[in-house]
Amino acid sequence: MAPAVKKLKVGILGCGAIGSRIAKSIYQELKDCCQLVGFYDCDPAKMTTLAKVLKKNNLKKRSLKELIHSCDLMVEAVNSAKTDEFIHKALSARRHVLAMSVGKLLDNSKLFATASKNRCQILIPSGAIAGLDALKAASLVHVERIILTSRKPINGFTQNDYLEKRKIYLSALTDETVLFDGSVKDAVKHFPQNINVAATLALASGMPQKIRVRIVTSPEYKINSHEIDIKGEFGHITTRAENVTCPDNPKTSWLAVLSAIQALKDFCSGARIGT
Repeated sequence: MAPAVKKLKVGILGCGAIGSRIAKSIYQELKDCCQLVGFYDCDPAKMTTLAKVLKKNNLKKRSLKELIHSCDLMVEAVNSAKTDEFIHKALSARRHVLAMSVGKLLDNSKLFATASKNRCQILIPSGAIAGLDALKAASLVHVERIILTSRKPINGFTQNDYLEKRKIYLSALTDETVLFDGSVKDAVKHFPQNINVAATLALASGMPQKIRVRIVTSPEYKINSHEIDIKGEFGHITTRAENVTCPDNPKTSWLAVLSAIQALKDFCSGARIGT
């Protein structure tokens, strides 16, 4: 008789559009390899909504500590100034983490050191871009430049402090407009909900200083697109991903959510433990 298989216990931090989508997927596509054991959000209303959708009121946790204690892997799907602290708490408790807020991992060696010390993995989904394997290979030799141009509909940039301070009024835009042109660090700082792909590029290449980020919008844009241009000793690579927006969140590409689900699926498949 084949040994029984113990499913990976997954907890979700953040019950917004992304966290909720991943929760639903665990009950659908991932039910054979992992188990949703709980979710937590600082907004009780979001937890209640997700519990009703899943018909699992018992999965609501009272605190982050309780969530971490219940799972083997924590999915981080929050937008908070304390996100890196939340990730560190999970890693310190020897829990693996699937990080959606990839920007929080930049210049944060403490998180990777904690993961290594406790033999945990930080899963970084490919997000809404393509070509990361080629970028990693190209990074083995001299790379001259990496340019990321992200184009998104106007409604993906609402309530952005950086735009308000620069007096860029989205409602007044009539043509294609460059909202930002600069470094990865500044892009992630000013557009934390829009440009995690820049952080993913930086981590994959190991060369954030070589990356130029351009963020563009237009009233004509209906989809999110990310174009990557890489030039170096290896040659020249150009990739372009055109993504529909997530049905529940216009600031996120649907492909970004799907990549997280696939990353979790791959990990769960390799993490099953015979009992």
